[in-house]
Amino acid sequence: MDSDTLRAVQKPLKDAYRENPEQALITLTARGELGAEEISCSVTTGQALAKAGLHPATGGDGSLACSGDMLLQALVACAGVTLRAVATSLEIPVAGGTVHAEGDLDFRGTLAVAKGAPVGFRAIRLAFELDTDAAPSSSATSSA
Repeated sequence: MDSDTLRAVQKPLKDAYRENPEQALITLTARGELGAEEISCSVTTGQALAKAGLHPATGGDGSLACSGDMLLQALVACAGVTLRAVATSLEIPVAGGTVHAEGDLDFRGTLAVAKGAPVGFRAIRLAFELDTDAAPSSSATSSA
């Protein structure tokens, strides 16, 4: 998709959101089914069913997807699609690249081994490596 096509697709949406800001507020939802026989939760994505289970650091055997990995994967997908859309809209050439997320967990909190240890991610880092000829000063701060 080129910049003109993207702008044409987004123009009626932007106009509607300017006229009626409440139309821009959307609640995304996800639903999971708890496993009956194993410690798991199945989540329907747009393309497939993803079955999440325990990470090996909490007793899982590694055969099911880790929900923490899935969270990072969703963050990477969201950031990558957003970056690609903004670059297209601003006509910043991006031939390719990668988006990388990593997160730090202390499983002592998850397993209630240490009361002071946090449950969940302590930190998440997101990085981009882009194949582009754009000047480093190219900015995506436009309201495009």
